[in-house]
Amino acid sequence: MTAMLCGSDTKAPNIIFFLADDLGYMDLAAYASHVTDTDRSEMFYETPNIDGLIDAAVMFTQAYANPLCSPTRSSVITGKYAARQGFMTATPGNYETYYNQGKAEPKGFYAQDGLENKVDRSHWPLTQGITNIALPVDEITFAETLEGYNAAFIGKWHLGGHGSAGYSPASQGFDEIAWFDSGGSSYFDWRSRWDQKTKIHPAMDQPVLLQGNSGELTGEDYLTDDLAAQASRYIKMQAKTEKPFMLYFCHFAVHSPFEAKKEDIDYFKDKSTLGWNGHANPVYAGMLKALDDSVGTVLKALEESGQRDNTVIIFMSDNGGIVHPDENGHPQISNNAPLKGEKALMYEGGIRVPLFVWYPENLTPKVCNVPVDCNDIFPTVLELAGQSLESYNEYGDGESLVPLFTDPNNRLNEYTRDTFFWHYPFYVGVALEKGGVTAPRSVIRKGDWKLILDWEGTLELYNLNEDISEANDLSGKNPERTMTLFKELVNWLNTTVETRYIPKQNSQFDPHHKDARTFENIFARHNTNWPTGRSSRAY
Repeated sequence: MTAMLCGSDTKAPNIIFFLADDLGYMDLAAYASHVTDTDRSEMFYETPNIDGLIDAAVMFTQAYANPLCSPTRSSVITGKYAARQGFMTATPGNYETYYNQGKAEPKGFYAQDGLENKVDRSHWPLTQGITNIALPVDEITFAETLEGYNAAFIGKWHLGGHGSAGYSPASQGFDEIAWFDSGGSSYFDWRSRWDQKTKIHPAMDQPVLLQGNSGELTGEDYLTDDLAAQASRYIKMQAKTEKPFMLYFCHFAVHSPFEAKKEDIDYFKDKSTLGWNGHANPVYAGMLKALDDSVGTVLKALEESGQRDNTVIIFMSDNGGIVHPDENGHPQISNNAPLKGEKALMYEGGIRVPLFVWYPENLTPKVCNVPVDCNDIFPTVLELAGQSLESYNEYGDGESLVPLFTDPNNRLNEYTRDTFFWHYPFYVGVALEKGGVTAPRSVIRKGDWKLILDWEGTLELYNLNEDISEANDLSGKNPERTMTLFKELVNWLNTTVETRYIPKQNSQFDPHHKDARTFENIFARHNTNWPTGRSSRAY
């Protein structure tokens, strides 16, 4: 398979991996059309450059990320479940860790683990887990593994402890073009913030903040355009070298703050198809258009430098799209329907994302309905580069997607994964209804079946082949299957997730509090011990 893709006598392909931010499954016209069988001209959003790539690519219709960005980013570049590395969630810059507070971490903890959460909410029945906020320095990334490649990074990092020394892209094998270690960025006048050296946490054991570098000036005033211009410059420079390149391009688009160029806002606010599928935000549409234009800029650079045919483009989103329903349930940002939910939730709208692979020299257009996830990117990149997977297979959680490029129905069963897991040990202020709070959750998908564990005491079971909208909870009708999946999920938690990342019962919970949440010990109900996770790692 690798020989077919690379060719025995040809230069290994260049690889560009686009990771979009908060891009929903239905935000791309090609995906929306596939799901709804609607002509693209009837839709509100416009993504012609990306759609053109999808039309010539292997399109994955059941690809999964994590419900928030940093866990997905850690999985993408290491090929491991984020839960193995303690990446439970995405954090703001004020999140306190042992490192940024100048404290020694307990034995077995990461220096970038969050401090233990205080029990200060008597109406919550659970205490939350904590999270690690920086990719452990001993983790191996695909940039460090690719032999004979120039590897570069551009855009959103959010794996480095918000500017911690020794955790930048360069620490993980990348040449740094322009980057910022944060969850979001302004789209106008961003450079001074990216180049700031004043520490947010004075106790950090380093002289200055190392949170980013805005890179060389391009003359562009809008962030998405600037990053595309910088990527274009890098691509053209690489055409003059002997080595192939791997460009990991992480856009901030379409993450908040919601800022678009005026001309794009004006165009979409008067467009006749405004409102299609609940897509009615002209600012968001303009941000999405800029993201699509950036892909066009990169394609133009490949063509002008003679590298188009020998370049693989992988495109994915880091989590589901943002909906933020109003009091009447109408989406205020975008809409993932028919998928249920949004970013930060474990329903399909929060974790099912666009993913496609484009390689004009060797791949023909196909639609693959086999479930896959973000852990598969690392081994896929290795195999596309013609490199051995032997060492990765000893520690990784993913599998290469390359067999599915020619066998999209997986008839030969060369892609063997059929079970996927997620874990989120926090309460989150995102819910199906405005103003709601969602409890910690863990999930298993096995075959067509998906089980959601709500740690406050409920189980939900869905057959995704028959019910993509997760409208019909089948746990009551399928108790045996529900228990089988529940026990497999508990076993995964106990063998994969370290103890400090597991929710616990809140000893100060007051069930009579006026805002008390409903709680039942779901584990005791089913004669199962409360998951304790595995012991902390030994140094």
